[in-house]
Amino acid sequence: MLTYICKRLAAAIGTVLVVMAITFFLMNTIPGSPFLTEKSTPQQIELANQKYGLDKPLIVQFKNYIVNYLHGDLGVSLKMQEGTPVKKILFGQGKFELSAKLGLLAFLLAVVLGIPLGCWAAYKRGTWVDGFLRVITTVGIAIPSFVLAAVLLIYLGVKLQWLPVLSGSLTSWKAYVMPVIALSFYDMCYIAKLTRTSMLDAINQDYIRTAKSKGVKKKWIILKHALRNSMIPLVTVLGLMLAFIITGSFVVETTFSIPGLGKYFIDSITSRDYPIIMATAVLIAILVVSMNLVIDIVYKLIDPRITLSSAEE
Repeated sequence: MLTYICKRLAAAIGTVLVVMAITFFLMNTIPGSPFLTEKSTPQQIELANQKYGLDKPLIVQFKNYIVNYLHGDLGVSLKMQEGTPVKKILFGQGKFELSAKLGLLAFLLAVVLGIPLGCWAAYKRGTWVDGFLRVITTVGIAIPSFVLAAVLLIYLGVKLQWLPVLSGSLTSWKAYVMPVIALSFYDMCYIAKLTRTSMLDAINQDYIRTAKSKGVKKKWIILKHALRNSMIPLVTVLGLMLAFIITGSFVVETTFSIPGLGKYFIDSITSRDYPIIMATAVLIAILVVSMNLVIDIVYKLIDPRITLSSAEE
């Protein structure tokens, strides 16, 4: 296991480096400068570039980024909070914590509702319940989160005035309702559809027919036998889903004016604040590769027949 983990860590480091390289060179291909304003002069822009090392060749700038990251230095904000360390902005001001809290609530809601709905649809296969749930989940997957967020704002926030229109810093439970629903609805529908498909595939296996022949009740066949053996594809989706959702939805946070990591990332792109863009991209990459390793370990817990070497393949 130790050899396997070392290999995966090496692959994870390589993946993060590739993400850093792609993000760095792509954002530097966009014309313009973060210091370009209506009142800025060429001399001022040149001085600012010299101050932050942006006048050096791109390969030198990238090398400096890598070296600084290895020392835990994520750089400083160039524009949004000029001179403030990026590490303090992302972690010291509660932005990551706010996005993580919102994302975890949305993830839990998606799992708690999605898996039972998928099991129920498989249990009621061919009935009106199954058809109704398939329609709902298909519509939920087709609707983008920002459209659902806008609909919730219009009806629950403006017309009915049941919930606050601007969630802000999420200081009350009412402020969480619309963002969590908007963020979790797509994931809930996707989990439900995947659970139903995996369950129906498991139900047709020989061990399920054996359980039926022994007189095991249908609900126990679904919950005890079929569900556990249909969790492998579901775990893969849940792990990656958690990695992305924990960083917060960029569009949802912007829609509800939540000052989390997602909204700040969008603002940093608009302002061309390079260090913040890089740090956020690297954070997401680290979460994704970490969850991939966790997923492989969970495979082993769900099905002891799976070896870590086969999970790697």
